[in-house]
Amino acid sequence: MTPSDSRHRPLPNGITREVLERDELREALATAHPGVEMVSDAQMQRSIHTMLAQRPATADLDAGAWVFGYGSLLWNPCVPVAEWLDVLLYGFHRDFRIRLTHGRGSAEAPGLMLGLVPGGSCRGMALRLPPDDLEHELLMIWRREMLTGVYTPRWVTLYDRAGASLPAITFVANAAHHSFCGRMEDSAVIEMLATGHGMIGSAAEYLNSTVAHLDEQGIHDQRLRSLRARVNAAVAARKAGD
Repeated sequence: MTPSDSRHRPLPNGITREVLERDELREALATAHPGVEMVSDAQMQRSIHTMLAQRPATADLDAGAWVFGYGSLLWNPCVPVAEWLDVLLYGFHRDFRIRLTHGRGSAEAPGLMLGLVPGGSCRGMALRLPPDDLEHELLMIWRREMLTGVYTPRWVTLYDRAGASLPAITFVANAAHHSFCGRMEDSAVIEMLATGHGMIGSAAEYLNSTVAHLDEQGIHDQRLRSLRARVNAAVAARKAGD
C-alpha cells in the first residue's frame, strides 16, 4: 500500500458503532484531511437539543424517534432500531449532489454521495430509535451525518404504505456547503461514482449497497438502478483495461 493509499484508508472497516462511540471518524478525518472543517460534539449536542425541542406535537418521544433513511442509513445505521417502516417523503428527492474529497472520495479521486434536494418525492425506510438513551443514539447519527455540516437536520412528515403519517428527522443536503454540487450530467456522475474512493471505501460500493437494500425492501428506484448498471459496467471496463 502506498503512503497515499494509507492516508485514504485510516478506517479499513468503514464506519462502525465502535468508531462512532470513540469519535474516531473525527480523528481519522482530521489526520487524513487536516484542512476539513468539522462540527464539534458540543455543537452537535446543541443541534440535537434544538431538534427535540422543536419537534412536532405528533412526535411521541416516549416511543422513541423516527429517522428517515434514504442512503447509507438503510444498510449501516450503527444504532439500535426498534422498528422499520417503508415510507414516502413528499417534497424532496435523493440525488448525488454532494462531492466528496474525503470519506468515499479524495482529492485525487473525488466521489459523490446522496443528499435530499427539493422537489418530487423519495421512498425509503423510517427507522425508529428506542426511547432509551435517545439523545446518545441521536448523537451517534449526528457524528456520522453532521460531522462536516454537509447536511441540515430537519423534521419532515413521512407516509407509510397505508397512508398514515409520522413525524421524522431527516438530513437534507446543505446547499450552502462548499461540497454541494448542482445537478450534473449523468456521464460526470457515472465517472465520479466509478472512480471515487477514499478513507472509508469507494463511491461505487456506496451506490451498490444503497440500491441493494432498497431492492430488498421492494423499493425500486429506477434512476439509482440505471446508475448502478452503468457504474458497474464502467468499473468492469476499467478493470479489464488494467
